Amino acid sequence: MNAARTARPARAARAPRAIRTCRVALSAGTALLAAALLAGCGTGDGTGNATEDGAATSRAAPASLPADHRTPEGTLLVADFGADTVTFVDPERGPIESVKVGKAPYGLVVGEDGRAWVATADAVAVVDTRTRERVDRIPYETDSGPATTGEYRGGGMGIALSPDGERAYVGVNVPDGKGTLEVIDTEKRQVTDTVPVGRRPFDVDVSKDGGEIYATDHDSFDVTVVRADSLKPRRIEVAPYGTEGGLGSWLKPHYAAVRPSDGKLLLPFEGEKLVVLDPRTGESDIEPMTANTHQHGAQVTDDGTLFAVGTGPIDPSEDEGPSLTMRTKDGKEKVFPLEGPHEDVAVSGDGGTAYVTGGFTRDGFWNGVTVIDLKSGDTRRLAAGERPLGIAVL
Repeated sequence: MNAARTARPARAARAPRAIRTCRVALSAGTALLAAALLAGCGTGDGTGNATEDGAATSRAAPASLPADHRTPEGTLLVADFGADTVTFVDPERGPIESVKVGKAPYGLVVGEDGRAWVATADAVAVVDTRTRERVDRIPYETDSGPATTGEYRGGGMGIALSPDGERAYVGVNVPDGKGTLEVIDTEKRQVTDTVPVGRRPFDVDVSKDGGEIYATDHDSFDVTVVRADSLKPRRIEVAPYGTEGGLGSWLKPHYAAVRPSDGKLLLPFEGEKLVVLDPRTGESDIEPMTANTHQHGAQVTDDGTLFAVGTGPIDPSEDEGPSLTMRTKDGKEKVFPLEGPHEDVAVSGDGGTAYVTGGFTRDGFWNGVTVIDLKSGDTRRLAAGERPLGIAVL
């Protein structure tokens, strides 16, 4: 079991941060070593045991279901980026059942009607989470090339629903080009509009009133704000470390969360800086963070608590390992160390437990979810799907 560590003050900004990049022109042996170091060398299965190929396999016996076979409340749903499925997971015992949705599913969102909208490489799949059945598949209008797998694959990434559930918004990555935001009519189950956004839209969020959609564009260092009525896009640069590294930079926006109190976007960077962006004015403030680790997934609960997933160090000689940061609305942080890289996070309905997916977009992933007791800091690893990324608590 791991216990949370006490947060320490953020270090002063270091000049090398602005030029740290992903090195792609490496020999095969060097590339493997670098990937292991940058990813934190986290491998294993749901029980914490390493597997021969560095990935993990779900070996838990299927969890039991109620007599009517309906999915119980509190079940986890994860997107299996390493397969063509989503997996339903009992938070105590592990996998219940997997449902085919399409190649390399990334993000997912669940509506109040119990339907999940899953962004895959070539379509949005619609899954009835009560009966665990895929009920539809909606191809993209955007040509993003052949449906492939891996970190840079084209197709759907971030996805969100309008507050009334009438629209789904999915960010579509177009390799080597700018992405699009596709608008789906959830009743007709068809794409009605496409909007140009930035490169690799990792995350999509919607304002509380449904009036704006926010695409967090990783490779263009920006957030695209789209008006829901006119679908007019507006770009806001988000680059607290600058843009010097270009496409090779690690220091880009990944995920955002909409703060309930004022609608501002919260974007964590490197466990050092939290960008608080006002999407109406384009102005932002930067607040210090304490985890000192490369950060991806971000979620905020109704009380304003932010959860940010730390994937591991960029530079193992200076940075900390993987973690989950829990940051209260007044800026106090509690950092939970994790074993190996993770990607995204969801929180239980009572706010007492966090579920952090071990899929990760780069090497070092594992096939499971880390379950964290947010009061005690205790953690346990739970087998869950194949390279799980997106997650929701049903």
